[in-house]
Amino acid sequence: MRTRFASDSGLTRRMVVTMFLLGLLYVVFVGVLIALGVRALTVLLIAGGLLFAQYFLSDRIALFAMHGREVSPQEAPELHGMIDRLCALADMPKPRVAIADSDVPNAFATGRNQKKAVVCVTTGILRRLEPQELEGVLAHELSHVAHRDVAVMTIASFLGIVAGLMTRFALYTGLGGRRENGQGGLPIGLIVMLVSIVVYAVSFVLTRALSRYRELAADRAGALLTQRPSALASALTKVSGDMARIPTRDLRDAEPFNAFYFAPALARGETLANLFSTHPPLERRLEQLANISHQLGRG
Repeated sequence: MRTRFASDSGLTRRMVVTMFLLGLLYVVFVGVLIALGVRALTVLLIAGGLLFAQYFLSDRIALFAMHGREVSPQEAPELHGMIDRLCALADMPKPRVAIADSDVPNAFATGRNQKKAVVCVTTGILRRLEPQELEGVLAHELSHVAHRDVAVMTIASFLGIVAGLMTRFALYTGLGGRRENGQGGLPIGLIVMLVSIVVYAVSFVLTRALSRYRELAADRAGALLTQRPSALASALTKVSGDMARIPTRDLRDAEPFNAFYFAPALARGETLANLFSTHPPLERRLEQLANISHQLGRG
């Protein structure tokens, strides 16, 4: 389903390459488990069930986790009006609209396709942003839906789930036997745990790299759709600056959803979290928007 959002061949290539590499890594991972004689069928079935739930119920899960609720045009007329205008401008189906009762200023989009998508904003971002700034954020989130990268990120996280489950399986369910009927060799549980950790680390790096690029792609597509990159830049600056005023406890509660947020919710001083961030640095995003503004000849 094509839209008027600017196409991004770079994002498409990265999504294809990431999915291919993760698929290859998954095949190798399963092959190692089989070679070790591990009966991982139960774990894989559980992981498959999680993938099914994550893919087909991602919108409901995200709304439930973030305490969001769908709102009608009567409940939030201005928010619906903005999304109506942007969807008409982008020539795309209107997603469901939701609001999360949270002071953390943020927004996210989820759903496996355009027809099942939902765009959610927090009460914190509604209070802080001017209409043009909020419109830029909404255009950013709608571009995620149009580019289908939300669904790709959901699927890409599957291998990390499997590896994490296998690590716990090795630690807590007695995979401690040795190879060759106990005649020496490393414990199977230790091998499974080490392989799972490596697989998780590789999948983590691949999905984080894709996540950072997709945020730049969404900034670019949203700015080009609204023709107001300066409004999006202003929203980014406000949201990122106000994160410093949010209690650390609230930020930690929000961090598991960073991959889907407009801007990352990071507790202050977490340099390691910044190193493996789901988002590019604020300076990089603002620089790109400034370049787009220059190309358009106006803010």
